[in-house]
Amino acid sequence: MKITVTCDDKYEAQKVASLIFIKDKGETYITSILNIIKNELIISLKDKSAHSIVFQDENEVEKFADFIQSVFENEHKLKSTKIIGNQVEITKE
Repeated sequence: MKITVTCDDKYEAQKVASLIFIKDKGETYITSILNIIKNELIISLKDKSAHSIVFQDENEVEKFADFIQSVFENEHKLKSTKIIGNQVEITKE
């Protein structure tokens, strides 16, 4: 399965790609979604820190949250991420 999410800018896209994917293990640094505030997603990482990711709009936040939920539940593993400007293409298996 593959989605493309649009972030607020290129920096946010780079942040998403670097935070979500551990290449060799097909895991994610993100452990949970703490909150969604309009087009902003607040996430918790494995090191217990919290970070904000700003997407283009509320639809993009929901699309990402729905897609990543099965990874949190260990139903799927992340396969790859690809940054294209302010967009991130995410693939899971």
